[in-house]
Amino acid sequence: MDLKNQFTKKNYKTAVILCGGKGTRLGALSKKIPKTLIKIQGKEILWYIINILKLNNFNHFIFPLGYKGNSIKKFIKKNNFFNSEVEMIETGVNSNIGKRIYKIEKKIKSDNFLLMNGDAIFDFNLKKHFFIHNKKNFASTFVASESIYQYGTIGTYNGKVVDFKRNITHESLNLRNQKNYLAYSYSGILILNKNLLSKFRSKYKDYLNFEKQFFPKVIKNYKSNFIRLLGFFHSIDNIKDIDMVNNRKTFPVKYKKIKLIKKKIKNKFKKK
Repeated sequence: MDLKNQFTKKNYKTAVILCGGKGTRLGALSKKIPKTLIKIQGKEILWYIINILKLNNFNHFIFPLGYKGNSIKKFIKKNNFFNSEVEMIETGVNSNIGKRIYKIEKKIKSDNFLLMNGDAIFDFNLKKHFFIHNKKNFASTFVASESIYQYGTIGTYNGKVVDFKRNITHESLNLRNQKNYLAYSYSGILILNKNLLSKFRSKYKDYLNFEKQFFPKVIKNYKSNFIRLLGFFHSIDNIKDIDMVNNRKTFPVKYKKIKLIKKKIKNKFKKK
């Protein structure tokens, strides 16, 4: 049976994975391969992303291609992400994020979809929160995560210095002169109602900074939600990040044992 005929509009679950950037902060490494294909503990970042999303019942993946898009095409062709529909769309090497999303907008098949950056490895249970997002008719659900602050911090208690640490894990930040305001770390993962894209279509494609310009408008005018997901999360921005996550002892066991995650996914779809 043709794969496309196996899905109906009702059971499509779309994830848009942004993967067209040049990854300039990775230096010479990004001249060879796109950032999303950098290997972490033996497997590409994109391999982890697709497989964890499949375990969360996502079955339709859209890749707005840009820099070294042919490498991503070869990767997808080489790997059999069974029971999934994958669409790779050229959106221009120098396009900003808004323009990339604009060019793939009409390909999104689920009423609510996942929009995420293609440079992070995570282990979140998104299935439950996607259901809540649908049930409560949120326009957007932002995913907040723990982050590692790589610089030095001076620890205080009751105004006295008690320690100095590096690479601390934090979830939120207190802002100066704003007592009741907490700023949570955005993971680069967002559940969004696709109708919002059509409402702002004439504007968002030209945004120089999509997140900074689009998100505040959504939050101001529509019902938004955020969830705090505590679990494995690591964004790959530079060489230091690669070394750090490659050496992490807390790397999920199911990722370390590549065969286990493959087996888990295969068993999941055999039961259907």
